[in-house]
Amino acid sequence: MTWQRALPVLLAAAALVSGCGDDRREERLRVAGPDPSFERLMTVADADSGARKFRQCAACHSVIEGAMDRGGPNLFGVFGKRFGTNSTRYGYTAALTRAGGTWDAKTLDTWIAGPSAMIPGTTMQFPGVPDPLDRADLITYLRSQKPQS
Repeated sequence: MTWQRALPVLLAAAALVSGCGDDRREERLRVAGPDPSFERLMTVADADSGARKFRQCAACHSVIEGAMDRGGPNLFGVFGKRFGTNSTRYGYTAALTRAGGTWDAKTLDTWIAGPSAMIPGTTMQFPGVPDPLDRADLITYLRSQKPQS
């Protein structure tokens, strides 16, 4: 089969697969309302959806308690920590440690949208996640990755 004949089949398969991972996106966006604020998006954010979206982050980051750092630090328990302190083993950049701040929902939203825009000089070579609902899902997932009490 030539690629021209296979293309419609591949596109249909891609649409089917992407629909499976939709995570009620349109429904959640309707609930959030038109032009939703970050706070409204956080009310419809979904940790399970964030876990699936985190797969792209998992190339460099782990979220398993006690796991080794990879290309980036382990993010288990990062929520509420000061910049550059989550992993005692990871070599954070001076830009990040000097920036000062705490990883809360708003800060993570800005970071995930564009790390180097938030902190020039960071070595994180990730362009960012442009979609605000995707970021809210990721933040909700990261918030859930903490020691059980």
